[in-house]
Amino acid sequence: MTDTIKIIDLFAGPGGLGEGFSAFQTDSGSFPFKIVASVEKEESAHKTLTLRAFYRQFLGQEVPDAYYSYLSSTEKVSAETFFSERFPKKWAAAKRETLGGPKALGSEDHEEIFFEIERAIKGHSGPKLVIGGPPCQAYSLVGRARNKGIKGYNAEEDKRHFLYQEYLKVLDLVQPDIFVMENVKGLLTAKVNGESIFEKIRKDLQCPARALNSTREEIEYELLPLACPLEDLGGLGDFRNKDFVIRAEDFGIPQARHRVILLGVRKNVRKSNIQGELLARWRSETHITPGQVLADLPRLRSGLTRCKPNDFKSWRDNLYDGFSKVYGALSFSEAAQDKAQWAYESASHDPGQGGRFVPLSGDEAPRMPDWLKDWYKDKAMTGVINHQARNHMPEDLHRYLFASCHASVNKGASPRSADYPENLAPAHKNWKSSNFVDRFKVQAENRVASTVTSHISKDGHYFIHYDPSQCRSLTVREAARIQTFPDNYFFEGTRTQQYVQVGNAVPPLLANRIASAVYFLLNCDPGTTNA
Repeated sequence: MTDTIKIIDLFAGPGGLGEGFSAFQTDSGSFPFKIVASVEKEESAHKTLTLRAFYRQFLGQEVPDAYYSYLSSTEKVSAETFFSERFPKKWAAAKRETLGGPKALGSEDHEEIFFEIERAIKGHSGPKLVIGGPPCQAYSLVGRARNKGIKGYNAEEDKRHFLYQEYLKVLDLVQPDIFVMENVKGLLTAKVNGESIFEKIRKDLQCPARALNSTREEIEYELLPLACPLEDLGGLGDFRNKDFVIRAEDFGIPQARHRVILLGVRKNVRKSNIQGELLARWRSETHITPGQVLADLPRLRSGLTRCKPNDFKSWRDNLYDGFSKVYGALSFSEAAQDKAQWAYESASHDPGQGGRFVPLSGDEAPRMPDWLKDWYKDKAMTGVINHQARNHMPEDLHRYLFASCHASVNKGASPRSADYPENLAPAHKNWKSSNFVDRFKVQAENRVASTVTSHISKDGHYFIHYDPSQCRSLTVREAARIQTFPDNYFFEGTRTQQYVQVGNAVPPLLANRIASAVYFLLNCDPGTTNA
């Protein structure tokens, strides 16, 4: 049986990938994966990462009341100040895990990062693991389209294309038993100088030392897909590029998130007779939906942009005004009109806009299966954190009302521009062009959500709550639920920074599934299968 498995987490963001691994629990109740170094350069994400590292100091123990006091605090106090005085040793350990502050791979921080990584694994004779995903903006389809519009943009000079080489350098240093590298699906088609980036990455990852012309020992890795059958391969698998794509919704994640995940295994680690899919036990034909993971969160209303006073009465009057426009436009469906009527009647009392901490009323009724409750819920929590609705333009709330009512009777499909009456159309000259026909998108109650991305920080139109009575875009907590962050996972920084952190993260529950496959690979006996 494997002892502690030390993890180096690169490009960690708020820690979604690391959370999934550190939360993995064996049948005997132990937590075999231990993060010993996390590298993240963005300050707010680093603060989130450090707070979670502090929380993990109590893994398998009772979390102190002070942690929940911090989550519910209305005072402007930093986690550093709050915990370093109360738990100096554990806070110091958390800071050590996150290298004492934000650090950027591929920068002047290089020597310090590598020194800390070597310190963290020194003397460790057990298994080692490197995880992480280089920033994806240069590879994503949206990012590449945006880059084409930048005057003078040159892909060969975009350093983001080559940050994976920093990942290679850490692999060469650590020589882990297994590594996990995550990135966007657009990586499969990205090219520089006509050469496939993904093909080069695959080749380089098979032997980092050789790719870097390093003087260290040449450790060879086999790259395995997680959601594709392994057929008793004796050597390197002849897998297609698309075999490395994971559809998160097929493994209990409530969103259509398709990502490239490369699992590299040292040749002397994997048993050659493993067959079946490594994630087979988690595959499910029944998808989890936003209605299941959001239904028990406190109802909120949005605020109004450029409206004084920005209060409940103004919001209610605006919704009433919107109702008069929307009700007639929904005449095609009595059920849709009933939804609008219900939203109108619900506006008689103020649910509030929420905030850093929203107390639970006791009436919340989860609709999720028990296994998912166990993942999200913390019995010590008396409220919901990071749950504050944004302000919206008054006219956009009318469109949100129409869209959510329309989607509720249209199998969850959002209306397109042609479906909106003229009195709800925005003042965009390209409103009915191909770029704007699906400008407003509802995250439907009973179908898998669309991919939560960092763009949610700028655009709420694409993340409209399915409940017409709330008539708003998703909060940070709701986005975090769709990303499968546990409810006691607090995001530091401004609300915009919190959205970016959530959108850039790997869903922790998916990471937890991957952790189970990694643990299996490190512990399987000859003749064992995972199918």
